Amino acid sequence: MVRINQVELPEDEINLESAYVEGGGIDERNREAARRLAVRELLRQRADELGYATEGRTEAAVEEVLEAEVRVPEADEEACRRYFDANRERFRTPEELELRHILLAAAPDDPHERTRQRDAAEALVGELQTDPGRFPELARTRSACPSAEEGGHLGLIGRGQTVPELEEVVMRLPVGLAERPVETRYGFHVVEVLGRSGGEPLAYEDVRHLIADYLRERGWRRAVSQYVRLLAARAEIEGVDLEAADSPLVQ
Repeated sequence: MVRINQVELPEDEINLESAYVEGGGIDERNREAARRLAVRELLRQRADELGYATEGRTEAAVEEVLEAEVRVPEADEEACRRYFDANRERFRTPEELELRHILLAAAPDDPHERTRQRDAAEALVGELQTDPGRFPELARTRSACPSAEEGGHLGLIGRGQTVPELEEVVMRLPVGLAERPVETRYGFHVVEVLGRSGGEPLAYEDVRHLIADYLRERGWRRAVSQYVRLLAARAEIEGVDLEAADSPLVQ
C-alpha cells in the first residue's frame, strides 16, 4: 500500500504505470511506478495548497507549481566556458570509418563453436598480415555477413550504426588491419579500417548554445528533484521511498 498524506494510490494505477517503466523485473518496475505516482500526488497536493485548480487538469497544475516555486539560475558565460574546457573531447564533428570485415558466425550460447570460430578468425588475421590483398577474396568465401558479396565492405560507419561491442573497438582502431578479431554477439569479426573522416574539434562559439541548453536542463532536473525531496520531508508517506531532503528549498 502506498499512501501520501492519507491519500492512497490505487494498486491498479501503479500496475498501469509500471507498463511505461523500462528495464528491470516486475517488482522493480512496480517500485518505480509507485515512486512516479507518489511524486505526482505530492505535487498535486501542493497545487491544491497554493490554490491552483487540479480537477481534470492535474498535469497543467503541476507545471504551474513548478514554474512558480522552482528557480533555476541561467547558465552564464563562465559556466558554459568551464563546461566546454572540461569536456573538449565531447565537442567534435561526427566521426566516420570506412570499414570492411569478415564475420565468422557463432551463436552466443554455443561455447564450442565460439572457440572454434575465434581460432579460425585469428588464423585469418595471420593470413591477411602476410597477404593483405586477399581480404576481398576471403570475405567472399568465408564471411557470414551479406557484405561478403562486396568483399566485406561496409561503407562508412558512424556511431550508433553497428552493434555496440563492435563500435566500441573499431572507433578506437588505427587505419589498417586489426591485430586481433573483434568478438560480438554474432561471432568474431576480422576487421580492417580503410579510412577515417571527421572527429575535428569544434570551436566554443559553435557549441555554446548546446552547452547552455544542457546546463539549463541539468539544473532544472536537479532543482525539481530537490524540491520534491523537500515536499517529501514534510509529508506523511507510506510504502515508497522518495529520499526526503533535510534542508528546505522553498520557504
